[in-house]
Amino acid sequence: MSSSSISRCNQSQIAFEASRIERGNFNTSFREDFILVGFSDWPQLELVLFVFISIFYSLTLFGNTTIIAVSHLDHRLHTPMYFFLCHLFFLDLCYTTSTVPQLLINLHGSDRTITYRGCMAQLFISLALGSAESVLLVVMAFDRYAAVCRPLHYMTIMHPCLCHTLAVISWVGGFMNSAVQAGLLMAMPFCGPHQLNHFICEMLVLLKMACEDTQGTEVKMFVARVIIIMVPVALILGSYVHIAQAMLRINSIAGCRKAFGTCGSHLLVVCLFYGSGIYTYLQPMHSYSQSEGKFVALFYTIITPMLNPLIYTLRNKDMKGALRKVLWEGRDLC
Repeated sequence: MSSSSISRCNQSQIAFEASRIERGNFNTSFREDFILVGFSDWPQLELVLFVFISIFYSLTLFGNTTIIAVSHLDHRLHTPMYFFLCHLFFLDLCYTTSTVPQLLINLHGSDRTITYRGCMAQLFISLALGSAESVLLVVMAFDRYAAVCRPLHYMTIMHPCLCHTLAVISWVGGFMNSAVQAGLLMAMPFCGPHQLNHFICEMLVLLKMACEDTQGTEVKMFVARVIIIMVPVALILGSYVHIAQAMLRINSIAGCRKAFGTCGSHLLVVCLFYGSGIYTYLQPMHSYSQSEGKFVALFYTIITPMLNPLIYTLRNKDMKGALRKVLWEGRDLC
């Protein structure tokens, strides 16, 4: 081997080692904290967003807490459907609380930093809660299937023991999915600027900041996202096919309306939840727009949890009756 070839090899090796050391040092400092860019690209929107998000967050807290409280206070609502609804609304409360306070702080103040541990904790918790809701919506679809297609055996099928088991499966499944995806992400070294172009620690944004080749990790995480999104969608569609067939066999218009009323609210929530989830998490990484992603994240982080209590209340006579009863008793006490 010629001396010039040896020299070029040595120079290449030195450059590689220098690059590796530089990345390693940068990565060590990078793990200390992140800067959440949020909506600083549109400073004229920050005050408007702060006001509207504060209002929506307050309505979310009030609406979800009220429905949970009413469901526990009124014995007529001690049914499997409202048991699962309480879990849904509690998940929404936890999900918004894991992300919105940090967003409001960033919109109102000048300090937009979040520690590496805080960022990973937010990622894990929000991903676990979102995944748990995905599984829970399948459970609720099964509950609606039993109510419409097996009405005479409904209470036998949806035994309290089974209801509690299905709720536990939803929570455990969500946290297991989060542990897999967050674990894969935390094992990767990060490089580049300290800025996350989002208002939360979003998984797809963090993936774009990885130093090494992420193709293998992206495939694993994509498979996990398909399992937690598309498998529930397929199961829900299958249950609603059976529900539709059962509704076609109902002769009375009143019976059809009642069956549709029990399923319409759930179907609307399913469309809102999985529509935004599929758009965000099942598109190719190279086509993911961080700017668009922030506004879509606003929808499923703030708007959807606020709408869910309204959807189930406005279309549900039992819930409206229970609300009136609780408010009337409260007025009598005063």
